[in-house]
Formats: sequence, C-alpha cells, structure tokens
Amino acid sequence: MKKNILITGGAGFIGSNIALKLIAKGLNVTVLDNLSPQIHGENPEITSPLYKSILGKVKFINGSVTSKEDWLKAIEGQDAVIHLAAETGTGQSMYEIQKYIDVNIGGTGIMLDILANTPHQVKKVVVAASRAIYGEGKYKCEIHGIVYPTERLDVNMAKGDFHCKCPVCSQNVEILPTTEDSKIHPTSVYGITKQNQEQLVLTVCKSLGIAAVGYRYQNVYGPGQSLSNPYTGILSIFSTRIKNGNPINIFEDGKETRDFVFIDDVAEATIAGLEKDEANDQVYNVGTGVATDVITVAETLSRFYGKEIPIQISGNYRLGDIRHNFADISKIKSELGFEPKWSFDQGIEAFTKWVNKQDIPEDKYESSIEEMKKKGLYK
Repeated sequence: MKKNILITGGAGFIGSNIALKLIAKGLNVTVLDNLSPQIHGENPEITSPLYKSILGKVKFINGSVTSKEDWLKAIEGQDAVIHLAAETGTGQSMYEIQKYIDVNIGGTGIMLDILANTPHQVKKVVVAASRAIYGEGKYKCEIHGIVYPTERLDVNMAKGDFHCKCPVCSQNVEILPTTEDSKIHPTSVYGITKQNQEQLVLTVCKSLGIAAVGYRYQNVYGPGQSLSNPYTGILSIFSTRIKNGNPINIFEDGKETRDFVFIDDVAEATIAGLEKDEANDQVYNVGTGVATDVITVAETLSRFYGKEIPIQISGNYRLGDIRHNFADISKIKSELGFEPKWSFDQGIEAFTKWVNKQDIPEDKYESSIEEMKKKGLYK
C-alpha cells in the first residue's frame, strides 16, 4: 500500500473525508488547498468545519494548483495523488470561463508536466471527473433506440417543454442509467473541463507508466457540505433557504432528477481505486443508481427539518443544466466490489442532523440568481 498520499483540494468536502479515512488507515496525507472563501469563508480556522477537521492531522500546504511552485512542494515524496482540486458549479462556469479553464485544465496540466519532466515517486493518480461529462446522458427513443440528446433548446424550455428530445426525430425520450461507455458530450464549461481533466490524466499517466483512475462522481452530499456556496449543492441551497425561512424556488417543473450519493460511500469508492490494481487505467461511475426528482428533495428536507416552507415550482430554468442523469454502477460493483451503503432517506437524516448543529449563513441564493440573470443564463 502506498504510504504517502497527496490530496489536492483536500480541505474540501470530498477531500477532507477521504483524508480522515486514509489517516485512520495509518497513511501520511499531504493536502494542497487554496481555502477558497466561497467554500471555507474568510477565516477558515473559524468558519470552515472541513478545514478544522483535518487541521493538525495532515501536512497542509496553502497553495493553488495553478502554481507550479506549489505543485513541486506538494508532490515531493508522494506515492500517489488524489486530484480533487477544481472550480465547481455548472451555472458559474458559464460566465467564469477563464477561471474554470485555468484551474481545472491548467492546474491538471501543471501536475502532469511535473510528472513527465521532474524526478518523483508517484505511482498512481486518481482524478475526480464528474457525471457532468455525460451531458444529458443515455436515453431511449421508441423509434431509434439508444440515443444521446444534445442540450435542450431555449425555445422549447421557454414554452415549458423541458423534456429531452431524440436527436434524430425530435420526439420525447426515456431516461436510461448512464454507463461508462456512454457518449461523452458535456453541456457546460464545467463539464468540458472535467472531461479534459480525466482525458489528460488517463492519457499522460499511461504514457509515463503511472497507474491512473478516473471517478465520475454523481451528486455528492452529506455532513460537512458547504452551506455558504450558492452555486453548488442543491441540498445545501435548499437547506439554507429552509433554515432562513425563505421559500424554495424549484426550476423547470420539478421533475428533473439527479443521483444523490452519500459522502461516506464516495470516500470508500475513491479509496478502493487507490488501493486496488484492478482500478488501474479505468474510469468508474460513483453513485447509487437511483434517480431522485427535485420535488422529492425539497419535500424530504422539509420533512426532516420539521418546517413547512412554501415550495414554488417556477418554470424558470438555467441554460446548460441537464434534465436527468443517474449512474449505472455495475462496473464499479463488479470490478472493485463497491456497494453504496446509504439510502437517500438515511443520508438526508444524517445531513439534516448535522445542519441543525451549524450556524446557518446568510442566504446568498437570490444574489447568485441575479448574477446569472445579468449574464442571460437564467430564464
């Protein structure tokens, strides 16, 4: 087993949970993280439970993956890298384009350039991709069989037609679980950058004789998730709205679905890829294989918080959002023995209990919506 592990973005939601599990296994963990105020607040030692959870337990480097100097400092003496650091958020990526490219693609490029041209002892790289690389994912048309719809048209959604269409006959299509061999066609800048991250790591590492694993995470949630970032995490956004006594605005018709996977399951799946040679040079979906619609999310949160909040199905929509996506996880089950242990209700119960113990931040949701409106991305 590799003893020295670098986790980029290791003070974040997924990274900190993985770090603590690796430490419990007796491994030495180094974290490279820039402690972004959008996630950790202005004073992370006070405002970030994620950062506080690893403080003093890891070798911490406050730096950026866009800095070669920081990478060189972090990668020295490491046996493996879990590369999680990235700008996240579909909507924000559509107008902070250069930032997403610089961090997600540029930062990955610096790491790979170092691995190709600098002495090191790295034997494996695990990279976080995303379900966003699939775009609208896999569907079935009654006439044309399996199809991969392109992004939904503004003209249709403006009329309240949010369904995905067959790219051949334009008829409504039925969602199927997305397999790893499904077509890759992201519909957002974020998705494009995650696709590039995965491709870069798998391609370059193979040429260097370094094992690589790509993980296409679905919607990860659980205790520790940022409650102050209004751009990512529907569960956090809804929770902040509910706890502040504000109504929940549900986009489209509320029937759009996601595959919500609990943080403990994600951490276990990622560590399995680090430990097992069967994962080398492979990509895996990490999810539950269950699609949950947004109305159910809002109602479930309200039930566990014990608060009746107006739920408004607005018909508004964001350009670049996908309609549905849920994972086929048969590959990771058969090859790595991964089986998600947390049901949606169990996970929501644990998440809401944690939220109830937190200081609830100011609800910044409306300001994020106004920002997207100005950019013409919210209709």
